[in-house]
Amino acid sequence: MENRYNKISTLEEALERINDGTTVMFGGFGGIGSPPTLIDGLLEKNVRDLTLIGNDTGFPNIGIGKLVSRGHAKKCIVSHIGSNPVAGQLMTEGKMEIEFSPQGTLAERIRAGGVGLGGILVDVGIDNEIVSNGKQIIHVDGTDYLLEKPLTADVSIIFAKKADPFGNLVYDKSARNMNPLVAMAGKFTIAEVEEIVPLSELDPEEIVTPGIYVDMIIESRGVNWKWVWE
Repeated sequence: MENRYNKISTLEEALERINDGTTVMFGGFGGIGSPPTLIDGLLEKNVRDLTLIGNDTGFPNIGIGKLVSRGHAKKCIVSHIGSNPVAGQLMTEGKMEIEFSPQGTLAERIRAGGVGLGGILVDVGIDNEIVSNGKQIIHVDGTDYLLEKPLTADVSIIFAKKADPFGNLVYDKSARNMNPLVAMAGKFTIAEVEEIVPLSELDPEEIVTPGIYVDMIIESRGVNWKWVWE
């Protein structure tokens, strides 16, 4: 019987959850806060045809950009791709589909997926044929809104500073970014963490993501936030 109070696992077991065609939601903002060990593991496993959902496509050799730049994604749902010119090239050549969402809308769509809402109503782009194409218009109190559908994923991969065995998570400053929302929106959530501490050692006031949202924990093999173009 699975021990719900001890979710510590290995990279190998985590990677078994992600295979060709999996929809993967990831935390991070330009690479900061993305789970490096899991991303490198997916590269080594050579998983293909992924649908990736997150803030951006990282940099060519930083964050989720490693997977994007090497052609492992068939589609990305993101707020921008400007920091990764390879993503733009793949989109232009028709080798990867990109669905854009404004950053705030994207965050709310992920949150909606995590809490079980049927969607969110926004007025951003309602007068733009490209943005509003194919989207349902909802009329509320004299105002029209676009219905933006919630986002969920087969697997969410996130990164945190600390965890206890139950999966309660503490983040490190701006590396928190999209991770708490992404944690809620995955059918199965894997947290890569820098440090695992015993139960009851975390201050309840510093816990951001409760362990109820986390299914598996792995220890990070090292984080390098060096901003370089290789």
